[in-house]
Formats: sequence, structure tokens, C-alpha cells
Amino acid sequence: MTVTAPAAPAPPAVTAPPPVRLRDQLTTFRAVLWRDVFVTSRELGGFMAQVFLQPLFMLLIFGKVLKDLGYASDDFANVLLPGVIALNAFLIGLENTALPMVMDFSFTREIEDRLLSPMAIPLVAFEKIVFGAIRGLVAGLVLIPVGMLILGVTWPLSTLLPVIGVLAAGALVGAALGLTFGTLVPPHRIQIMFTVTLTPLMFTGATQFPLRALDSLPWFQVVCALNPLTYVSEATRSLVAPPGVQSVPLWLDLVVLAGVFVVFTAVGIRGFMRRAMD
Repeated sequence: MTVTAPAAPAPPAVTAPPPVRLRDQLTTFRAVLWRDVFVTSRELGGFMAQVFLQPLFMLLIFGKVLKDLGYASDDFANVLLPGVIALNAFLIGLENTALPMVMDFSFTREIEDRLLSPMAIPLVAFEKIVFGAIRGLVAGLVLIPVGMLILGVTWPLSTLLPVIGVLAAGALVGAALGLTFGTLVPPHRIQIMFTVTLTPLMFTGATQFPLRALDSLPWFQVVCALNPLTYVSEATRSLVAPPGVQSVPLWLDLVVLAGVFVVFTAVGIRGFMRRAMD
């Protein structure tokens, strides 16, 4: 009589961990964003130096010194101030998104703690855009009273909320470009990228002149029309400049900025996911 050994119990089925609910991911998103904002408050001195140094010299030289010397008209301040404020919001948003990307994806892989959080990778990338945009918006807003004081310009109080909205849109677009640059450009070439791109962005972004004033220079008008910063400058100028200053219609500015934001956000998130998976 043969005795058969009892069959070995089947191994327990391996089940995938339950997906993190969207509500929990958004809670994590807010916590990570708050942490970044808190870190900025502890580095306030360096942030303020980054915000004020370059635009203050632009306002002082182009808006004050040249006017006092007779090389610029009194009305030039109404054109210059909205452009410089838009430039500040856009560039600070770009720089404060692109440069941290280089640090996060360097050999130290500081991004790992965020990738391990209960949050989808695209949401991690979008948090970077939002945080960069917050810094850009702050950079634009704090420059408004300082620029008014330097140039002697006043804006109607009713324009404050629309200007905040336009600067927020410009900062978001700048941050989306920053995410794209920071994830697609190799870390050892990021300084070259900034050297090559920032100066053309600054001087073809209609910050010192209205786009529609370039009718006699159609080739340069086309170049400026390809720069997304142009539409931040023109949108801000259309809200606060006197009626004599012709600007691109606000609705067209916002449509262009929305399209640029969607495209570069998609490209930047895709680049972020590729770098995260390496």
C-alpha cells in the first residue's frame, strides 16, 4: 500500500498594491508644494536679490537715466514698466524651474524622495511648474510698487486683479519652458543653454517696445512674435498703458499663452518622466 504525500499548499497570490486615490495624491501635492514654499521663505535674501537686481538696473537706466538725459520721452515709462514686470515674472518662473531640475537629476538624484512619494510622476513634474510659477508671480508683483516709485508711474487700482492674472499666466508659461529646458538639456550644457537663450528671450520679448510699433521692421516683428514673452508683455501693457500705446489684443495674448503652456507642459512632463525612469 503506497502512501502519497499531501500536496503542498499553493503559494498565496501576489496582488498589486491598491492605486493611490486622486484625493490622496492631491494632498501629497499640496504638502510637497508647501514644503518648497517654506524652503523659499528660509532663503528669502537670495531670492530677493535674484528678483530685484537685474530689473532695477533696467528700470533705472532705461526709464530714469535716459529720460533725464533727454534720450527717452516721458511716455516711455508707460511702455517700459509693464514689459519689465512681465519679463521678471516670466524669467524667474523659467529659471526657478529649470535650474532645480539640473540639481534634482544630477548624480545625487535628489528627485528620488519625490518619486517615492504617493503621487503620480506627472503630478510631481507639474508641482515643479506650479512652484516655479509662484516664485515668478511673486517676482512680478513685488516689482510693481518699486517700478512705480522709480519711474513715477501710476496704474488704476481696478487693473490690479487683471494684472495679477496675466502675470500668473506668464509665470506658468515661463515655468513650463523651464521644465522643458531642465529635462531635455544635459546638465553639463545647462549654462550654455541659458547663455544662448536668455539674452534673445529678453530682447525679443517686446519688453521695451510694443509689438505693433515694429511695422517698419517686419522681419524683427516676426522674430518677436515667435517669443512667448512678447504676449506676456503685451497683455500686461494692454491693461495699464495709456490709450495711445497700441498693444496686441488681450484675448489674443491669452490664447497664445494658453497654447504655449499646454505644448511645453506636455513636452516637459514627457521629458521629466523619461529622466525619472533612467
